[in-house]
Amino acid sequence: MEDPGQLKRAMIDVTAGAIAGGISRTVTSPLDVIKIRFQVQLEPTTSWALVRRNLSGQSKYTGMLQATKDIFREEGLPGFWRGNVPALLMVMPYTAIQFTVSHKLKTFASGSSKTEDHINLSPYLAYVGGALGGCAATIGSYPFDLLRTILASQGEPKVYPTMRSAFLDIIRTRGIRGLYAGLSPTLVEIVPYAGLQFGTYDTFKRWTMAWNRYQSSKTNSVGTDDGLTSFQLFLCGLASGTCAKLVCHPLDVVKKRFQIEGLQRHPRYGARVESHAYRNMFDALQRIMKSEGWAGLYKGIVPSTVKAAPAGAVTFVAYEFASDWLESRWT
Repeated sequence: MEDPGQLKRAMIDVTAGAIAGGISRTVTSPLDVIKIRFQVQLEPTTSWALVRRNLSGQSKYTGMLQATKDIFREEGLPGFWRGNVPALLMVMPYTAIQFTVSHKLKTFASGSSKTEDHINLSPYLAYVGGALGGCAATIGSYPFDLLRTILASQGEPKVYPTMRSAFLDIIRTRGIRGLYAGLSPTLVEIVPYAGLQFGTYDTFKRWTMAWNRYQSSKTNSVGTDDGLTSFQLFLCGLASGTCAKLVCHPLDVVKKRFQIEGLQRHPRYGARVESHAYRNMFDALQRIMKSEGWAGLYKGIVPSTVKAAPAGAVTFVAYEFASDWLESRWT
């Protein structure tokens, strides 16, 4: 029989994770749309790259500012939230599962479901918990990730007016397996990404708490102050999101290419990724390297990093606040 306290804790983790994921995704959606447009563009994403490689053709997007202006001019403000509905349907269960699995592992290791009892656990456990949670969450929410990428990358005129039309066409043309196109590089990416994100967040929290204790001892305060301010939590989330994204970005590019294979976009968006363009993840990495160079594997890295930092910060801060609020309401 499940302990009522553990069941309540699991409900808090699921709810707080879903809230945190929803807020973070909505706030950072414009940067995510720009990132996806860069990642699925086969042509260089900077004017400098066009000149260096002596290419006469034009690229649709050649910089963050230019891309922002183009999307706003052609698609209006809603263009920056294109694909946000499937993104929310993906990220809310994703974040809920991720935080729940991570917390459950810490609970198992410490023998207590209380967050304050987890601080003395090995920091490596946070890396393992984040990686396992990321894998479970990815498998559970992946079809929504694929739909989000397709809707966000299609531009104008729309290939699919609604999420439902995209879903039905994928089933018709690619079958059920089509909903999981790009899952392999995603799982390979998510293990180090989620592990780094949760692990570095936990590590930065420990360092910040140690710093607070040091500052408290310098001022001769009574006791030790282990508490973290909301700004300190924000900085910890900011740093963890940035570290994770910088390491794992190339695999995210490969995933996006698999997800939009065969998508019929307007010619002004450049060459499209043909159906079955890549045999597997390693073939995709080799082909991108050969045709686009190292820069091809880091397309969209600027908006991706700019997005990952606040996304990580908002997610962790929203989770901490939502978790504390729910715990106070459900006691």
